[in-house]
Amino acid sequence: MADISIVQEHRLTPNKAREAAQKVADKISAEYGLECAWQGDVLHFERSGVHGSLAVEARQVEMNIRLGFLMSAFAPAIEAKVTEKMKAVFGAA
Repeated sequence: MADISIVQEHRLTPNKAREAAQKVADKISAEYGLECAWQGDVLHFERSGVHGSLAVEARQVEMNIRLGFLMSAFAPAIEAKVTEKMKAVFGAA
């Protein structure tokens, strides 16, 4: 098992931050085949071997990913890609 935690600051309004979170979710779900669902201001995602959440807060977003045994070998590459996508989407503000 491997855990990934990424915090990205932003200067977006709550609605814009949620839209940006959805963009990140759309990108990672297409790339990794994840199912996504909102629960309040937290976007939950999962697939076999991967589950996690993306919490949208006033000045930051926090993504937590738990990888199963087989996926844990790819943790560094997954963390780098997700960090890059979050910076591109949330850091642009």
